Amino acid sequence: MLSELYIKNLAIIEEASIPFSDNFNVFTGETGAGKSILINGINAVLGQRITKDIVRAGCDKAVISALFTELSDNVCSRLDELGVSHEDGQLMLTREISSDGGSIARVNSRASTVSVLREIGECLVNIHGQHDNQILMDPEKHLSILDSYGGLEKQTEEYHESFKQLQEISRRLKKLTLERKEKTEREEMLRERIEEIGSLSIEENEDEALEAEYKIAQNSEDICAALNEAYSFLNGVEDSDIPGAAELVSNACGDISAFSEAMPSLKNLSDRLENVRVELEDIASEISSELDKIDIDAERYAFLTDRLSELNRIKKKYGPELSDVLECYNNAAEELDEFESSSDEIEQTAAQREKLLADVSEKAKCLSAARAEAAERFSAQVEEELKFLDMPNVKICAAMEKGKLTAAGMDTLEFMISTNVGEGMKPMSKIASGGELSRIMLALKNVIAEKDNIHTLIFDEIDTGVSGRAAQKIGIKLRQVSKHQQVLCVTHLSQMAVMADNHLLIEKKTRDGRTYTSVHRLDFEERKREIARIMVGENITDTALKNAEELLLSSRDI
Repeated sequence: MLSELYIKNLAIIEEASIPFSDNFNVFTGETGAGKSILINGINAVLGQRITKDIVRAGCDKAVISALFTELSDNVCSRLDELGVSHEDGQLMLTREISSDGGSIARVNSRASTVSVLREIGECLVNIHGQHDNQILMDPEKHLSILDSYGGLEKQTEEYHESFKQLQEISRRLKKLTLERKEKTEREEMLRERIEEIGSLSIEENEDEALEAEYKIAQNSEDICAALNEAYSFLNGVEDSDIPGAAELVSNACGDISAFSEAMPSLKNLSDRLENVRVELEDIASEISSELDKIDIDAERYAFLTDRLSELNRIKKKYGPELSDVLECYNNAAEELDEFESSSDEIEQTAAQREKLLADVSEKAKCLSAARAEAAERFSAQVEEELKFLDMPNVKICAAMEKGKLTAAGMDTLEFMISTNVGEGMKPMSKIASGGELSRIMLALKNVIAEKDNIHTLIFDEIDTGVSGRAAQKIGIKLRQVSKHQQVLCVTHLSQMAVMADNHLLIEKKTRDGRTYTSVHRLDFEERKREIARIMVGENITDTALKNAEELLLSSRDI
C-alpha cells in the first residue's frame, strides 16, 4: 500500500509529507486548493507523462517520493523480474522533474528509468477518475475482469500454455513443410542436372582430343595435298622419271663412296650422306603414315561438329572447363545420395498438432463454459451493488461470442448495460453519464475487490454527478472496498468524507505575495469543522457543526 507521499516544489505545493492509512483515505478542500495537483504528483512518481509546468515557479526542480509497504506477492514477483530490491517489504519510488523539462527516476534511491517506474506503478496503484474509465470503456479488458472475478486465472494460464505449444508446433509444421517443398525443388533440380550431364557420357579431356581432330578434319584436304607433295619431293613421283630427294642423296652418296678408298677424306662425307638418306626415307615413311591417318569422311566431320557444340554448351552452363562440368555432376550425385526424406517427421508433427489442437479446443470450451457461469454470477452481483448505489433499474450482462482460438481462448466479451427500464442493452462505452460510470466502476471494484492484485485504488472525484443518498451509498461502498484494498479518494461531498478512516485537508493560503498549499491530517474536531464547511460553506454555524458531528458518529456504525 501507499504509506507516505512526499512532495516538494510541485506547482503551488512548496513541501508536504502526507501519511496514509491502509484503508479509506479521503482528501477534501476548497475548489482550486490543489487536490488535482496531488493526483498529478502520484501520476508523476508512477512514471506517467508530465510537463515541466508542474515545477513550482522560481524553483529548479520538483521532487515527489512515494513509500510503499506491505508489498503483495504479485508486486514482489514483478520487482524480482526487474531486479529491484524490496527488503523488509518496502519500496521507495522517487521522481525529480527539472524546470527545463528533464526528469530523473529513482527506485530505492538508486537511479532508474521512468519506464521502470511506470512498470512498477502499474502493479501498485490503479487511479480512477471521472474521465479515466479505461477498464469500462475498453472491451479488450472486460475478459480479464471476468476471469479475475471467476478465479479462472489458473485455468486461463493452463489454456494459454497449451495455446503457446500449439502455436510453436504449428510454426514447426509450417517450417518443415516449407523445407520439404524447397528440398523437393532442389532434388528435382539435381536430378535434371545429373540427367543432363550424364546423358552426354563425357570422358575426361574429351573436348581437347575432339578439338584437335576437328581442326584436322577442317583442313584435311590442304593437309593431304601438302603431305603428298612433300612425299613426292622425298621419294619422287610415281610413273615419272623425276627422282626424289632420297634417291638423289643416295646417288650422291654412291658417287662419293666410289672414291673413298682413293681419297679417304671422302669417307666422312659419304657416311654423312648415307645418314641423310636414311633420315629422308624415314621421314617419307612417317609422312605416308600421317596420310593414312587422315581419313575424315562427312559423317565423322558432322559428328565432331555436333559433339563439340554439345560440350561447349554444357561447359558454358556448368564450366568453364570440362573438368568443372564433371565435378558438378559428381557433387550433384553425392548431394542427391545424402538427401533424406522429411515426410515421416512432417507426418509426426502434423499428428502432434492435431492432437494438441483437440486439447486446446477442449480447454477453450471448458474455459468458455466457466466464463459463462461466472458471467451470470458477476452480472447479478454487480446489479445488486448498483441497486445499493441507487441504480435499481440497471441491467448488466456479459455479451460473449465464440470465435477462432486466440491466446485468450475462443471468447470475445463486452459488458453490455441498460440503465433504464424498457431500454435495450448497449455497450458500456456508450454510457454518457459520468455519475453512472463512476458508480458502475465502484460496483465493479467492490465485486472484484478481494481478487484484485492491485492493492491501492485512487478515485479522483468519483462523486461527480451524484449527491444526497447516492453519495452516501458511494461512501459506504468505498469503505467496503477499503476492507480489502487501500482507497484514496478526492471528494467534495460530506456524505463520502465522513466515511473515511483518514481525512486529509488540502488548504491554499497566501503568504508574502505567494500561494502555498498545505496538506495535513485532521483530528475529530478538525473533521467536524471541515464537514460543516462542505455542507454550508464558509459561514459555519453551531447547527452545521452539530450535524457534522452526528454524521461522523453515525458513520462509525455503518
